[in-house]
Amino acid sequence: MFDKKENEVRSEEIHTIIGRESSFEGKLVFDGVVRIDGSFKGNIQSKGKLLVGESAVLEAEIETGSLILSGEIKGNIAAANRVEIKSKGRFTGNIKTPILLIEEGASFNGTSSMETQKISSIVKDSE
Repeated sequence: MFDKKENEVRSEEIHTIIGRESSFEGKLVFDGVVRIDGSFKGNIQSKGKLLVGESAVLEAEIETGSLILSGEIKGNIAAANRVEIKSKGRFTGNIKTPILLIEEGASFNGTSSMETQKISSIVKDSE
């Protein structure tokens, strides 16, 4: 028997972790969920979810499905689904995403743009 809830949990499992003491430079390409707690410099491309932990420091050009930021990013983000900047998150650069959530206490210095086509479809779905 297929358990839908179990499948949802598995789809959110973290596939790769770049730990606190780790430093990586280059190009990171992935599907699924990746968490970065260390430092990263370069390009990130994914259709999945990128989790940036509180201790993480990134200098990157990022294209991803969604991103949750609790650490620091300097660069540009293009997210197909959403970007969340948590209260301890710090971002400097440009964001392009249909949904942007910024918690109180977060730091955002840059510009953001939201695609009107995706916003329109969200509005239609909620009516």
